[in-house]
Amino acid sequence: MPPRPAAPSLFSEAPTSKPATSDWIDAHCDGGARGNPGPAGYGALIQDHQGMVLAELSEFLGMRTNNYAEYSGLLGCLQYALDHHHPRLRVVSDSELMVKQIQGKYQVKSPDLKPLYEEAKRRIAKLEAFEISHALRHKNKDADRLANEAMDRGMKRPHAPGQPAPPPLKATPYPTKSETPPQPGAPQPAFADVGRTTTAPSKADTMLRGFTKDGVVHILGNTILPDGIFVKIIRE
Repeated sequence: MPPRPAAPSLFSEAPTSKPATSDWIDAHCDGGARGNPGPAGYGALIQDHQGMVLAELSEFLGMRTNNYAEYSGLLGCLQYALDHHHPRLRVVSDSELMVKQIQGKYQVKSPDLKPLYEEAKRRIAKLEAFEISHALRHKNKDADRLANEAMDRGMKRPHAPGQPAPPPLKATPYPTKSETPPQPGAPQPAFADVGRTTTAPSKADTMLRGFTKDGVVHILGNTILPDGIFVKIIRE
């Protein structure tokens, strides 16, 4: 298997030189976030028309949403095709939302996803041919593995047994507003700037967000709760 190339930038420019081949290449991509938003990453396996592996892409994205990570995987595949002069690209993803948005079957209503969608369409327009299809997760195992490897690296999770787990990589939470419109009367999530220690919220019903790692709840924004506070944990 060839060495893994560096993951392309989401918004890097494609080269303008003529393509070296007109054969189709196939890409399986996946993205995920542990917490949504939480530590996120994407992975992609790219093969030529004969099934030979051309590249494995795997990138940590910081604190992002699942949908952001899914779109990042697609953008990574598109940029790889453009950078390496492959004008025909087929993409398989287990994100039904993203696939149907790219196919034009679903509208892109999230203001956080629209820039990624528009960038994806811009790159697709530079290809001679493009196809995207949806597959269940069990048929996307390699991309899922690469996405999880990216999240593990970003969280600095040790692989050897018995090693202490260092704290996860700090990143600015994303997005600052929930993608799902809050229901009337529902408590609002509180996002604090990472790196700045804040005191407990003044209202008892204020919602904080966090993620679990090794059985410990890590609150986003480094908010400190005084001793004796009772909390209610709801799995997202």
